[in-house]
Amino acid sequence: MATRASVKRTVPPPQQNVLAPLRATQLVKDSKAILPAELIATILDYLPVPDMFSFARTSKRMLEMVYDDTRWIQRLNSMGCWNEVEARKRFEEAMRRRADHQRAEETRKAAVGQNGSTNGAPWTADQEPKTSVTLFDAGLEEEMQQKSSDRKSGPGASTLVKGFEDITLSKIGPPAPPQTAKIDPGAALKVISRVRSIRGMARQEYGKIYGALAPYYFDLARSTSHADPVLFRTYRDPEQQAQMLSQLKVFAKGDYAQGWSQREEKLDTMVGIFENAVLREFEQGNESKDLDGRMKRFAHVLVTLNGGSAGVDSFIHNHPLMLEKEGLGSPSECLRQGDQGQISLQPSHDFFRGLAIALNEEAAVIDRVFPTSVDVLHPFLERVAEDVVSEYITSLFDEAHEVSTEVYLKAVAGVFEQALQLAVSLKPTQASKPNFQEEAMSTICRCFEQHVDLYLQEELDFFKRKSAAEVDVWEKRLTEEEETAETFYMANVNRQAAKRDFLTSFKKVVMMPVSVIPTIGGSSTNRPATYTPGFNSITLEPTSTSATPVPGERSPSPRPEAAPTTELAAKAAIMNSRLEGIRTLFSIEVALNLTHTAKTSLERAARFVRLGGQSGEEAKEQCENIFIKLLQILGGRHMKPGFDKAVNHLAEYRPREVADHSKEGVAPLVAFLELVNVGDLIQQMVEVFYMQEMVAANLTDRDDFLDPACKEKKRFEQMLDERVAAGLNKGIDVLMDEVEYLCGTTQLPTDFNPVADPNGMVQVFDIGPSETAKKVVDIVSSHTSMLVGSTDKNVLDVFNQEVGLRLFTALCKHLKRQRISVDGAIKLISDMNAYNSYIVSLRNKSLTQYFAALRELSQIYLIDPKSAKEIATIIADSDRYHGIFRAEEVYEYAERRADWYQIKGAVEKQMYGVGCLVM
Repeated sequence: MATRASVKRTVPPPQQNVLAPLRATQLVKDSKAILPAELIATILDYLPVPDMFSFARTSKRMLEMVYDDTRWIQRLNSMGCWNEVEARKRFEEAMRRRADHQRAEETRKAAVGQNGSTNGAPWTADQEPKTSVTLFDAGLEEEMQQKSSDRKSGPGASTLVKGFEDITLSKIGPPAPPQTAKIDPGAALKVISRVRSIRGMARQEYGKIYGALAPYYFDLARSTSHADPVLFRTYRDPEQQAQMLSQLKVFAKGDYAQGWSQREEKLDTMVGIFENAVLREFEQGNESKDLDGRMKRFAHVLVTLNGGSAGVDSFIHNHPLMLEKEGLGSPSECLRQGDQGQISLQPSHDFFRGLAIALNEEAAVIDRVFPTSVDVLHPFLERVAEDVVSEYITSLFDEAHEVSTEVYLKAVAGVFEQALQLAVSLKPTQASKPNFQEEAMSTICRCFEQHVDLYLQEELDFFKRKSAAEVDVWEKRLTEEEETAETFYMANVNRQAAKRDFLTSFKKVVMMPVSVIPTIGGSSTNRPATYTPGFNSITLEPTSTSATPVPGERSPSPRPEAAPTTELAAKAAIMNSRLEGIRTLFSIEVALNLTHTAKTSLERAARFVRLGGQSGEEAKEQCENIFIKLLQILGGRHMKPGFDKAVNHLAEYRPREVADHSKEGVAPLVAFLELVNVGDLIQQMVEVFYMQEMVAANLTDRDDFLDPACKEKKRFEQMLDERVAAGLNKGIDVLMDEVEYLCGTTQLPTDFNPVADPNGMVQVFDIGPSETAKKVVDIVSSHTSMLVGSTDKNVLDVFNQEVGLRLFTALCKHLKRQRISVDGAIKLISDMNAYNSYIVSLRNKSLTQYFAALRELSQIYLIDPKSAKEIATIIADSDRYHGIFRAEEVYEYAERRADWYQIKGAVEKQMYGVGCLVM
């Protein structure tokens, strides 16, 4: 029997595997690319197309980066072959069709389910509803092409897919010569024009262009002479060669790979050589006038190549109109054919007429030679305007400016109008734009832009000088007439003797008794005008006439046959002459001349508003400045001084120094009112001028209160209103002086206090108003009626109100100087009624109360002396006089009763008794 071992066995350690350390090693996986994706995408933009597809084979991610649609859209965009609007439209249309297809499919499925649930019959193909079919879907199309290309692809395939399967590409260089390409040469000529803008298909569309043009492009870049490129051997006609070269120029814009500048330079060189050869053929055809043959053919070739700019330049540069422009006319003829110091615009008219005929003839030639896609007439017209028209007008304006400013202004405005007629008479070609007339007008107008600033400044300065000279002539004429009159009247006065004894002369003039100076007027109108030795028959009464003088003609003051021999008479005659000359202090003729000059300048300057832009705005602004200067000179230099002189002459008028008051009206006031009428006529003339010449011509905006012309017009009208108001104020003083004079000299004492006969009876034969009242009413009404229609209604109302108040004051003063009996009260009441009737005719409510109170006041003289109580009651009744007269004032008027001292005690007693009068 075996004995068990008592010693325990140690389990040997397991043997370590040789791969254990390798398994224990932890691998750190880094999925990041060595270069950022953005940088890789940028690098791809500069790779040649074959290298891009080699790069795409490295990984799926690189494939997606290369196949990204935006990359190929960018290339098509750089070539001008991508239309985003068209692409968006196609995409929206595809999405709409897909949505329609999905809705139709859902409808079909719903119908199948409903049919199965109701009838249990299976759905058949005949029952399938008709739905819209999607014509194109970018995603589906790309998927189908992917499957098709995968079937064609295999190991060792030498062609690429996705739009480039028809091109044999090299891994390291440009494509093989074009004979290996499977593109039809005829189709290659139109490959760019057939490119479509489809989202998701940009790479395929670019592949078509690349497959057709890349072989010729890289072959041309490798060529060493113009005979090497295969392009010129493949296409023999110049039209095809030009078309292919034009496409290569477009294709080169999408070449970003290294060496693109050298390839583009080589292409430009070949295009230049080809263009020069075609241009020589074109010029030879032009020299031989073979319009419909060589010239037309090679013009079309040049247009196909690069737009035909070289052919157009050659056609314009070698045109006889440029080489023989002197034959159209010389600018000097305009000055030679005109009168001395004048200009004749007939030669310039002939110049522009000949130019228009030549341009219209060339328009027909252009239509025969050049295709309708190229507008040759417009650049031709621009060159003519720059080299022919500008040179002609600049020379003409310089010579005209040396003659005189007026000749220069007429030349600029007249020639500008003729140039515009040239633009209007031009006929467009078939290739001209619809706005050809506007472009032609703009082209011609640009010839004058360099002359506009000087012309506008000269126009304004000329108007200011001429207008100021017109006013200066008028003022000089007035001054000479005044000096001549003063010299005539002072001719027989010994002024040296007066200077030697000034004090004696002063006493002689001032302190001389009134009785020996009949020209100043006497205290009684019945006294005849007698003359003392040494005084001549000179009166201070201006010739009063209601007729407005002939516009602009200053009627000379009527002079006596012999000049006065005394200084007083001479000064009286001088003042008489000045007062008579009020109505001619400014002239309608001068105003007409100024407005005519302004109209002429405006018509010339307004033509340049059609230039538009900055020049047009400057011309419009200068037109406003001319109108502003017209108002400033007419108002400030001519009318305002005239009104000021008239006001000063009115202030010198003294009615008591006038011997004859038999004529109607106050002579100086009549003259001033006639002057107001002339001023109103001038203001209306300015208004018509403003509306017709400024507003109607769109030179200013009448509704813009900030417009300079509108502001100056308002300032002019305000000045006239202020002058008229000042003159009317002074005229009211003169009128009231005349009224007071009439009341003081023509009112007989017996009018209001008739004399009783020996029997003590007083017979009143005439109960109507007195002659004084009639004269006062006539003279006041005649002067107020003169302003009707010639001044603003507000001014007229203020004038009438002031006249009425002043007349009321004058009558009150006149009433306090009278002695009135009961028998004479009837005449007084008749006078007051006559005054009141006139005031009522003015339709001024505030005035009627005054004269109604005055009429009530006159009733106090009609009460019998025995009725003292009634007299006291009338005096104390303040409501009777509408608050115009207080009791104290009525008491003063009652004192003018002829029997006052007989009834004074009884009246006062009655008034003191009732406490109605405080003495």
